[in-house]
Amino acid sequence: MSAIELTVLIFGIMLVLMAMRVPIAISMFVAGGIGYVVQAGWMPFANFLNGHAFARFASYELSVIPLFILMGNFATHGGVTRALFEFASAIMGRFRGGLAMASVVASAAFGAICGSSVATAATITGVALPEMRRHGYSGRLATGTLAAGGTLGILIPPSVPLVVYAILAEQNIAKLFAAAMLPGFIAMVGYIVAIGVYVRLVPGQAPDHEDAPPPITWRLMMGVVPIAVVFVLVFGGIYGGYFSPTEGAAVGAAATFVAALLKRELTLAKLKQSFYSTAESSAMIFMIFIGADLMNSALALTQVPTQLAEVVSASGLSPMMVMALVLLLYIMLGFIMDELSVLLLTIPIFFPMIMALDFGMAKEAVAIWFGILMLMTVGFGLLSPPVGLNVYVVNGMAKDVPIAESYRGVLPFLVSDLMRLALVFLFPSVALWFVSFIR
Repeated sequence: MSAIELTVLIFGIMLVLMAMRVPIAISMFVAGGIGYVVQAGWMPFANFLNGHAFARFASYELSVIPLFILMGNFATHGGVTRALFEFASAIMGRFRGGLAMASVVASAAFGAICGSSVATAATITGVALPEMRRHGYSGRLATGTLAAGGTLGILIPPSVPLVVYAILAEQNIAKLFAAAMLPGFIAMVGYIVAIGVYVRLVPGQAPDHEDAPPPITWRLMMGVVPIAVVFVLVFGGIYGGYFSPTEGAAVGAAATFVAALLKRELTLAKLKQSFYSTAESSAMIFMIFIGADLMNSALALTQVPTQLAEVVSASGLSPMMVMALVLLLYIMLGFIMDELSVLLLTIPIFFPMIMALDFGMAKEAVAIWFGILMLMTVGFGLLSPPVGLNVYVVNGMAKDVPIAESYRGVLPFLVSDLMRLALVFLFPSVALWFVSFIR
């Protein structure tokens, strides 16, 4: 069996298992295991399993993943969401479509301490959806806004997928977080503009006249102070050189825990749920790590990734054209796989190829730029069928809205995403500007 045939077999097995709804980690593990055994035999495969798991997870830097997840779970169960939404409503409520805009602002603020797209979408939906429906917003606009707002959870730091990319690509986590800040802010503004345009072009999606927004009182401002303090403490400490990103994640988790206690909504049951959800999510991510590592090791034995890089180098395509094709592939993969699976499966293949190209920038700058572009493209899959995980989560909480209406609701935000992707692709400085201030 040739290397190309074996590569097709490995991916074919993975896709068939995924179509049978086998978890992605197991699908990659089985496909990679078969490919590894066919090429190297049973004993090398057994030796790989014997030592690799410990070698992979006995890594101090990997502890940043469960710590940021725990930070997000404390925020989710700690009662900070309603305060964020009320404060955002007081600011944005004067505009037509203001509650939808407030949902986007609240999602961005919550994403700044959560790091998970699905958790952001589900948590903000629980607070914002009843209010939007009560004020006459259509199910299409309400669910589309909340699903799109959830994607800010993986773009605005701290982002778990961005941490995973930093580990795989051996890049500075703090610099990647800095690079994501401006695109994340642009994403939030783009979504707000999309809502404003949409409610004017499509009648009946939002009330013609919004109720007078609540005044910005001392109580509203104090409600969001804990979130601001946690964000400044974590990122101020990291960029001020007081602690590493891993230590910052621990500080953030502890600070969010204290903030949740002060809100007096973190009961013992919610505390247990926070730890349980953290363990569950971390175990899922680490299982995907093992499956992706095995599959990538099997692909490395075929030499196909190396041959692919050589073919690209000899093709005569410009570096920007190669980058565009890779991003298009990421968008397509996002339609059938979650963002972490796409990351873990493809970074070992595409990252060396991208780094071998000359974009007229320092290699570190290329790596950071590519990471932000990659994160933006896989985010499309969170809003697009057939997976569209954010859409399914939000729609499941809106019992009266057909899933087709929710998918129609995300279309304006996908247009905004495409425009933002084009902006960062054509002007890398959008992602690299904040990075230039870090030494």
